[in-house]
Amino acid sequence: MEHKNKPRIGITIGDIAGIGPEVILKTLADSRVLNYCTPIIYGNANVVNKYRKLLALENFSFQQVQAFDQLHPKKVNVLNCQEEEVEFTPGTPTPATGALARAALLRAAQDLKDGHIQAVVTAPIDKDNTQGEGFHFPGHTEFFTTFFNAPESLMFLVAEKFRVATVTGHLPLKDVANVLTAELLIRKINILENSLKQDFGIQKPKIAVLGLNPHAGENGLLGSEETEIVIPVIEQLRNKGNLVFGPYPADGFFGTRSYQKFDATLALYHDQGLIPFKTLAFERGVNFTAGLPIVRTSPDHGTAYDIAGQNKADETSFREALFMAVDILRARAGILEDSIRR
Repeated sequence: MEHKNKPRIGITIGDIAGIGPEVILKTLADSRVLNYCTPIIYGNANVVNKYRKLLALENFSFQQVQAFDQLHPKKVNVLNCQEEEVEFTPGTPTPATGALARAALLRAAQDLKDGHIQAVVTAPIDKDNTQGEGFHFPGHTEFFTTFFNAPESLMFLVAEKFRVATVTGHLPLKDVANVLTAELLIRKINILENSLKQDFGIQKPKIAVLGLNPHAGENGLLGSEETEIVIPVIEQLRNKGNLVFGPYPADGFFGTRSYQKFDATLALYHDQGLIPFKTLAFERGVNFTAGLPIVRTSPDHGTAYDIAGQNKADETSFREALFMAVDILRARAGILEDSIRR
């Protein structure tokens, strides 16, 4: 069944020496995806062709387009982001593969800003290899936050009802305690609560907040951030009627699967949230940038150069990222009919 008002979803090809092209093609080889969206791969048709042959995907077809009036809603569309052919070897990133990843990202972001596409799904990049004119950021999250002039965003990992967000993102661990303030924590909790309402349709979200230190500080014995920052913020928000709980010791919280009692868990730094999330949900997890005026999702894995081009990559996370982008667009549009059933 084809859905009305199919959105145009931009897909950035990522670093073509990684598994991005493989998971994209494996996802789009299932023609049922075209019932829900019109996909546009930002990259290079020669690269797509090379991977189609490499992966022996005989049932995968696409059309090259130069402009949006050429888009075919029933086909996979490929937009060339640079004309010259890119020589590459799967598993070996080069300045050329980084340049194409950057060109695809910048073009898709501009088209998203101009309203030509409704959402973007980003395949993995090598953050170091992608640096260059127009992209001087630690990662996609920071790039999209700046590009869309958002005051703040939130890294939000989602796998069905298991949702983990992080207060700080791509930041050295030694800097986390200095950056953590009551104001920052309140802003991130507000973004998280608003996203759960607007993007996931949860009217009264229940949020768990983790402690920064082992045992959530053990009443100040193992650190003071909980008593000085986290607990006062939680009490302040609870007094306003927000369903915010904690701080919980991270190890026991995940070990006892307490996250199942909440709509989302807020970790205070990157690895505190991403290690348990990827351990429990790696194959199906999606990275969503909450708090932006646009919708951007990605798989929760990296470039995986070690298996690139070997037909070993699992596309589940990428497929989930694509469907989640469509789901969130529908939630934001207030479409109440059943969401995508896959």
